[in-house]
Amino acid sequence: MDVGEERNTHDGQGSTGVWRNGAPAYTGRMADLHDFEVATGGEEETRKLGEKLGRVLRKGDVVLLSGDLGTGKTCLTQGIGRGLECHGSVNSPSFVLMNEYGGRETLFHVDLYRIEDVEDLDELGLWDYAERGVLVIEWPERGAELIPGDGLVVELRYGDMDRQRRLKFLPRGPRGEELVRSLGAA
Repeated sequence: MDVGEERNTHDGQGSTGVWRNGAPAYTGRMADLHDFEVATGGEEETRKLGEKLGRVLRKGDVVLLSGDLGTGKTCLTQGIGRGLECHGSVNSPSFVLMNEYGGRETLFHVDLYRIEDVEDLDELGLWDYAERGVLVIEWPERGAELIPGDGLVVELRYGDMDRQRRLKFLPRGPRGEELVRSLGAA
């Protein structure tokens, strides 16, 4: 699938932050690991990229989606749901905090946009969900210190052209590296 530009980088600066379960806690910035960046030309291309990612995700994977409103976090998650062969349509859980979808693996789609107190997030027990399926979290910066370990950060932003989106995939630990390599290989 040709979805635009891609590049791999390695900055050699070392990663920062607190480590949990052998992987750095989400800090909004990852370093010392390879990343992958791509541009999509619209919602369906973003979904197709998500579907490609969903096909390689497995139980225990954590995907963090960071970006402004309207940058494609839910579109990417819809594609992940397709790749996981989830039943039903994947929608934003903004008003319910989390949606669960059965499929090849269970998809737990969490939206932290409305979280006001980090203690609310601690009570949600994200670690439990990460162990039972694939955990996709929108707005992870709202609960950064409580986000479970190894996985992938996806930074989404508006592109230069109308409807274009730029997605940067940043690994968190060894599993995140594996996921980035699988995306960059096609």
